[in-house]
Amino acid sequence: MSIKVRDNVKDKLSMQTKTIAAFIAIVAAVALPQIFHLIGAAIGADTAIGEKYLPMHLPVIFVGLLIGAYTGSLTGLIAPLVSFALTGMPAKSMLPFMMIELFGYGFAAGIIKNIINTEEVGAVKSLVGNTIKVFLVQVSGRALRAIAILFSFHVLGNKAIKPIIITKSISAGVVGIVIQLVAIPIILYVINGRKHE
Repeated sequence: MSIKVRDNVKDKLSMQTKTIAAFIAIVAAVALPQIFHLIGAAIGADTAIGEKYLPMHLPVIFVGLLIGAYTGSLTGLIAPLVSFALTGMPAKSMLPFMMIELFGYGFAAGIIKNIINTEEVGAVKSLVGNTIKVFLVQVSGRALRAIAILFSFHVLGNKAIKPIIITKSISAGVVGIVIQLVAIPIILYVINGRKHE
């Protein structure tokens, strides 16, 4: 694993490619939670299963790390809006905070993608590097969400969402956080390996 800014000319993707990637990621970010909610309803877990596995986060983080900050940010902002418009989820009170959090994931993923190079190293270093990337992205998105909630509560006087939700959502989503740390690095490694074949 090496830390360096990669050649931007080599990494530039067309606007069409970025738009298609954002569209696919938004569809996935809207569809995956619905699939999880259906599974939750079938097994009696209701919507809590979505809070546990964090399915909306996966496409946003993944597309940011794969394509870049523009696509990741766009996906993070739009996916919760589309989901709310079509399904009523997330709840209206949580929507702005979800948008901020997912924007943070997408943006941070795109920035970190260009700083930590894990494409031209061995398997172990690549997986470790990609895991570090995902962890840094998780911290960035959660921190941005926490700042937004604290600002809303203490400065704007919005008492609908209390600061305790910051720690509650982390503890509720531990399984989803671990899945992200395991699955995304493996998928990125496989994709990067195929690119270099």
